[in-house]
Amino acid sequence: MMIARRSFAFAGIWAEFKGDRGTKSKPIPGPHLIYGFLTTAPNAIVEPIHPKAMPVILTTEEECDVWMRAPWDEAKALQRPLPDGALKIVARGADKEDRAAA
Repeated sequence: MMIARRSFAFAGIWAEFKGDRGTKSKPIPGPHLIYGFLTTAPNAIVEPIHPKAMPVILTTEEECDVWMRAPWDEAKALQRPLPDGALKIVARGADKEDRAAA
């Protein structure tokens, strides 16, 4: 399934990890830059495909600026689902998740 939006960014975080990564038999010594993106409850478009969560999507330059520069007390307000009409399903595949959302 492909879901689209004209322009957006995912809200993410990154940090430096100084330990070993990789497998026990082939550890890769740090430091490593690690990252992830934040999730929130799914909206009505995403919920049939992924009922547990959806990415936190920033849709304006102002939201991106708040995410990058504001204190957490202000930035955390962006951790919310997009309104239902803000995303559109533009393609479906043969996967079981795609059939469930049909």
